[in-house]
Amino acid sequence: MEKIDGASLMARSLKQQGVDYMFGIVGFPVVGTAFAAQKAGITFIGMRNEQSASYAAQAASYLTGRPQACLTVSGPGVIHAFAGLANAQQNCWPMILIGGASPVYQNGMGGFQEERQVQLAAPYCKYAHAIEHTERIPYYVEQAVRYAKFGRPGPVYLDFPDDIIRGQVDEEKVVQAATVGESPRTQADPEAVEAALSALESAERPLVIVGKGMAWSQAENEVREFIERTQLPFLASPLGKGVLPDDDPLSVGAARSTALKEADLIVLMGARLNWIMHFGLPPRFRPDVRVVQIDIAPEEIGANVPAEVALAGDGKAIVGQLNRALDNRQWFYPAETAWREQLRGKAQANLEAVQPMIDDESSPMNYYRAYRDIESWLPDDTIIIGEGANTMDIGRTRMVNRAPRHRLDAGTYGTMGIGLGFAVAAAVTNPDQPVVAVQGDSAFGFSGMEIETMVRYKLPVKIVVLNNGGIGGGVGPIEEGKTVPPPILTYGARYEGMMEALGGKGLYVEDPRDLRGALDEAMAFDGPALVNVLIHPRAGRKPQQFEWLTT
Repeated sequence: MEKIDGASLMARSLKQQGVDYMFGIVGFPVVGTAFAAQKAGITFIGMRNEQSASYAAQAASYLTGRPQACLTVSGPGVIHAFAGLANAQQNCWPMILIGGASPVYQNGMGGFQEERQVQLAAPYCKYAHAIEHTERIPYYVEQAVRYAKFGRPGPVYLDFPDDIIRGQVDEEKVVQAATVGESPRTQADPEAVEAALSALESAERPLVIVGKGMAWSQAENEVREFIERTQLPFLASPLGKGVLPDDDPLSVGAARSTALKEADLIVLMGARLNWIMHFGLPPRFRPDVRVVQIDIAPEEIGANVPAEVALAGDGKAIVGQLNRALDNRQWFYPAETAWREQLRGKAQANLEAVQPMIDDESSPMNYYRAYRDIESWLPDDTIIIGEGANTMDIGRTRMVNRAPRHRLDAGTYGTMGIGLGFAVAAAVTNPDQPVVAVQGDSAFGFSGMEIETMVRYKLPVKIVVLNNGGIGGGVGPIEEGKTVPPPILTYGARYEGMMEALGGKGLYVEDPRDLRGALDEAMAFDGPALVNVLIHPRAGRKPQQFEWLTT
């Protein structure tokens, strides 16, 4: 009678459920699982840190539309990966964390790296369970994938004990499971759809906010049709960028603060009124702002600001409903209004405010001058990873996204350290597209050793480090004998030397006149490359109307 071990059954079950990529670090007791995954046709990417592996798994899940896996050893390995679970939970991204565990028969005995992994993972997960019998592995994998993908996406955890991994069962005793299909595309109440359009028709200063929920639901065609038909001004959340091109004439991203502050009605398309959108509260929003809200999670409707119209369900399906309902209305927002003129005027004023910094040829350069060359260098189909403080915030405004799911950054949780794990995932899942990570020097330090992963797998990721020698801001070289302030890093640290030492291409730039040539050289290199760009330690953003996180 044919037998199968737990590692092979796990790999087969994952592959059946559409898991094509596994990121992790092997050791006791999961080495055999990684080998079995490769044998089953799953691409295994060995990372240098479990945090980066878990970040890679969730980015791969978001980019492919199916939950992908992270594999870790027991105890500390699982704990390290919890950072990824928390980030995926807050970003509403799926992923599957599979953690090795000490044998079941040793539970409570103080086994090697024994830990209460299921209990500890549960607060971060939609589903967390220990696999208790080898023959039931397919059942647990099906549950994990279904929970991760259906409804509001999120992370799941499977505890995989050593004796279950090594256990052998007769094939005929294996509990088979169905393959999880595509997520149900639930629609909104038709009366609510009509109410939403009526609310829009009554608004004087409407604004559409496109969030990453639209990117996840692959609603770009429906959103484009809606905006083209209604001619409404729109603003993208950081990870909603690219659902519609940032440089679309109807985008008001260049006048973001004014758009939010003065809109009398906002349509939340898969976006949340959390800290990124200043909670929807004054002074960043009108105290009487009206809200039409589309969200996959009914419990999110009305968070922080009551929704006048609630459209609970799948983003692609609901925007499609709005488009069909428009067939009976033939309504669009007029081309010339005081609201459009106000937004155009503010966008122009913001451009004029930063233009001197864009044109500044001083050395060391400022962020806007660096981004002048970076933006013109990026191919249109680049998957852009942004990470850092000023580096990410300014980069969101200076690096244009023109395609959906082509922007990855710290997102809802504001997590630093995601950058190179995300970059690895993007390069593995999209081998024919350019992948560029622009990071601050502090952000690079969280996961810098993943450049060795990129070299080992020949992933042609291009990394640009904007190096100001600090967390947020620097002070330049530290005088001998002086106390080092807490946010300060080594100014001018030669991070490109790390890339060179590990087998990639490294370049260092101080003079802005040399930047574009270095970027071109990096892009031409057949493999990973890092351009280390010295930034003035006190360079920053243009003056802001409101303090960060002002409500």
